[in-house]
Amino acid sequence: MSGVKERVIEIIAEQAVLEPSDVSLDLSLADLGVDSMGLVEAIFSIEESFDIQVPFNANEPEKSDFDVSSVATVVATVEKLVAEQAG
Repeated sequence: MSGVKERVIEIIAEQAVLEPSDVSLDLSLADLGVDSMGLVEAIFSIEESFDIQVPFNANEPEKSDFDVSSVATVVATVEKLVAEQAG
């Protein structure tokens, strides 16, 4: 699963206009300055990068199965989705 974490961090850093080295796993996307539009862009990028479907409803993010409370939870969810798709 190596590379998933790094790629997710790159995508989040891009949305936050930061260097990947500035993105800490314990920070929330809001802490990094990623707004709701940036979050949607990041999710699209994640879906494209890993060819997965992220369970996220931009209209009702609180009802989504995608936990965006921290960078670590985003990475963990993407790793799980990638593993599920790989079978």
